[in-house]
Amino acid sequence: MKIKNLLFASVLMLLPFCIQSQTTSPQDSTGFPGDHFSLEGAIELFKKAESPESFEKLLNTENNYVNNLDLNEDGEIDYIRVVDKMEGDVHAIVLQIAVNESESQDVAVIEIEKQGDEEAILQIIGDEILYGKETIVEPYEIESQDDGRGPAVTIDRIIVNVYFWPSVRFVYRPGYRVYVSPWRYRHYPVWWKPWRPHTWHWCHSHRAVYRPHYRVATTHRVVHAHRVYTPHRKTSKVVRTRTTTTRVVAKGNKVGVQKTTTTKTVQGKNGKVTQKGKTTTVGAKSKKGKVGAKKSSTRTTKKGVNGRSTTTKKTTRAAGKKGRNGAAVGKKKTRTVKKKRGG
Repeated sequence: MKIKNLLFASVLMLLPFCIQSQTTSPQDSTGFPGDHFSLEGAIELFKKAESPESFEKLLNTENNYVNNLDLNEDGEIDYIRVVDKMEGDVHAIVLQIAVNESESQDVAVIEIEKQGDEEAILQIIGDEILYGKETIVEPYEIESQDDGRGPAVTIDRIIVNVYFWPSVRFVYRPGYRVYVSPWRYRHYPVWWKPWRPHTWHWCHSHRAVYRPHYRVATTHRVVHAHRVYTPHRKTSKVVRTRTTTTRVVAKGNKVGVQKTTTTKTVQGKNGKVTQKGKTTTVGAKSKKGKVGAKKSSTRTTKKGVNGRSTTTKKTTRAAGKKGRNGAAVGKKKTRTVKKKRGG
């Protein structure tokens, strides 16, 4: 009878976790490039690596399913450089992409700090340009304790001591020479073969193995290392322009701002047509519905043999609201001005 009661109590304890696993769907894509780089996976590879150099090789290996970034949009995965910024007993190990000959973009930084002779803590911070906001991930362990009053146990999440990881021991050994990747834009190791980017859903499913032992943190535990890294942070204007399209400015109601600029040039027989369009979309989303406003402006200039004709067209669409059972409602206003000058 006691054995049956114990088994029944065990089932009751596991039931909430089973229900949660069935009802909780995977985290949706944010739309930012950071969706294509696994912070949890990067920590796991760093844990397995023997040194920063071997860590760099693991990051750039396709079947590790960590890196799927193509920031320069050339149709091939970008090479991740590893650069260690060291000051005393702290390390800021930067993961970086050379976007072109003159610009680099930091993907994330692994910050390590000693807490004692044989104790160190670690966090990885995803760059806010790629993740929409600064994202901190850290390793943790679950410790269960029996309170002696029955089948109930106390579960604590504790911070991991990473000092005995091979890569951490390597950077803290005497005589360590600070590692800076020798590779740069279009100059990569012979063993590296870039691959075409995979879809987000494909990467998301392959990275599930990395998630159980890592969690998103809300505070910087590795304070000194973060101060060491901050002055050295590198961002690319090209990447920032391409990726900063949506921002969440409220927790309850999500407000997004999207800006898109398109320039098109067409060469004809009698002249040149240049068209430039700019569209700005502002939307707010809540539980009950969706509110959005759209404003677009288009300017076309055409130059021919006998003269010049300029047409400016401006279209403004006011805010509309869309609910579960309703359609979008809004106002549309169009203004057209034409000027023509003969030769």
